[in-house]
Amino acid sequence: MSESEENEPRDRALLPDGIVVRAVRLSDAEEITDLINLPGYRAGTLRPPYQRIEEVRKHMENPSPGALNLVVTLNGRIVGNCGLNRLAGRRQHVATIGMGVHDDFTGRGFGRILLAAMVDAADDWLDVKRLELTVYTDNEVAIRLYEKFGFEKEGLLRSFGYRAGEYVDAYTMARLRA
Repeated sequence: MSESEENEPRDRALLPDGIVVRAVRLSDAEEITDLINLPGYRAGTLRPPYQRIEEVRKHMENPSPGALNLVVTLNGRIVGNCGLNRLAGRRQHVATIGMGVHDDFTGRGFGRILLAAMVDAADDWLDVKRLELTVYTDNEVAIRLYEKFGFEKEGLLRSFGYRAGEYVDAYTMARLRA
């Protein structure tokens, strides 16, 4: 079985033509670096500008134990990514997630596709009871998406991050598997 075949989901037929959700590959480092350096993508994260491919590749080569990193592609081009990091010890039932979509492909359902894949993996394969995330309070599109998947706002984190010369607030959100 080739690397590309082993990283593709079995339910690929359920996705529209040309769209694939798969595990991240080391060969994706350059394309993911380009993605995370986009201004719109970066604005929703804690990432500083001008990420170097070496930094991204190093992170990809040394994932956290229990991490799951996915990309969604359109005709072979990465248009979004999502990561899940499993916690340990008395919080081993918890995972945190973070995601983003290419600036030119927002509003086209790629975030929904990625989040659905991640929630499915967490619920049906990884036995994650609680998924957590943080989202800037001004990211209304992302907040609505998370709410559609059962995430609820649990708190306000004031001056959570520094973005474009000012401090911004974020919500902490979580989803409990029934």
